Amino acid sequence: MSDVIDSGTAQARDVDATPSDAPPRPTLEQLKERKARTRQRLETGGDIMTISMGPQHPSTHGVFQMVLDLDGEVIVDLRPEIGNLHRGVEKLCEHRTYHQIIPLTDRLDYNSAFAMNHGFCEAAEKLMGVEVPARARYIRTIAHELSRLANHILWLGVHIMDLGTQTFFVICFRDREYLLDLFEMLTGARLTHSFARIGGVAKDLPDGFEQRCRKVIEFLPKRIAEYERIVKHNRIYYKRAKDVGIFTSEDCYAWRVTGPTLRAAGVARDLRKDEPYAAYDEIDFEVAVEYNADVYDRFLVRMTEMRESCKIIRQCLDGLPDGPYVARDAAHSLPMKRDVLRDSAAMIQDFYQVFRGPQAPKGEVYRAVEVPKGEMGVYIRSEGGAKPARVRFTTPSFYHGQAMPALAVGEMVSDLVAIFASVDVVLGDSDK
Repeated sequence: MSDVIDSGTAQARDVDATPSDAPPRPTLEQLKERKARTRQRLETGGDIMTISMGPQHPSTHGVFQMVLDLDGEVIVDLRPEIGNLHRGVEKLCEHRTYHQIIPLTDRLDYNSAFAMNHGFCEAAEKLMGVEVPARARYIRTIAHELSRLANHILWLGVHIMDLGTQTFFVICFRDREYLLDLFEMLTGARLTHSFARIGGVAKDLPDGFEQRCRKVIEFLPKRIAEYERIVKHNRIYYKRAKDVGIFTSEDCYAWRVTGPTLRAAGVARDLRKDEPYAAYDEIDFEVAVEYNADVYDRFLVRMTEMRESCKIIRQCLDGLPDGPYVARDAAHSLPMKRDVLRDSAAMIQDFYQVFRGPQAPKGEVYRAVEVPKGEMGVYIRSEGGAKPARVRFTTPSFYHGQAMPALAVGEMVSDLVAIFASVDVVLGDSDK
């Protein structure tokens, strides 16, 4: 962890803070005018060529297809095709107990699996009226922000690789390993954790986790500054990302685009602040906002979010309360493992929850959380009993992928890879 990035980084530090030929930052009105001019290019004449990007294209990072109509090099129409990774997760939920649904949520956005676990458990707890202990809320917040860090570092490496730089991809993957090692220490798994539980989490923080986590969050801000020196002030990246893929706040609202893309358009909407859950209402942090609404500003938002995630984790470790890590609710929650091994009542509760499942009342709820890619909502309708009558996942990639026509029409086909990467679509999250 004490090692430094190779000599290429040292050279990157000498790059000017802002490229000398950088245009002034446009106002919101100028952004709207640019978007309107882009739409007018739809009316250009000439021969139209239709090509398919995907579903095996390496820059879609999954089985996502975009059918493009091109006038020369200008995209005049784009038709996204989704569903190649559809697994029927929502229907499967109707045949699982609430505990058994948690592993299914791992396979939605598998790059930030705990955030998906967390969103479902928040909805189930709202339905059942389960109160989560303070320690469990803090542990959830730590794991959620570790997911955000791992997701954004992966996104950054892949985004830059799509634009032609292999070395930086390896740098990001190396640093992401520290986060995956923390997850392995905490949950026993590196990607699909199934760590959240109705009423809390699967287990307490293991011995040595706090010290190791502190080392990582002290180390990562230095890496983030290194990323910015390599990428933010790189003249080639600046020209490929600045004023490309502009998507204003009105566009975001029209297409239900959330997360970093919305915040890069000047809207300070973040459910961690607006509708707090877990321990976020007890933590001091800032919402990352930029105003240019382009690929470049989406990069800046994610860099700021990573710094804020480190601050959030540090505050959670400093203020971590004592107490149980899962609710002592025999009707809805699994008991703590240490109790199962020495208490007959806890053993009976564990048997009941595993084989029958938590008994939910009749009703319906909706709960949303701020996952790394945007807002993830969970709707549950219950007719009573251990299995839901209907579960609906509202995931950000589903909307971001379908917003590609509004993002890309009128842009150059050579910019499509940068635009698509900037909204961070993962197909497990989209197709479900």
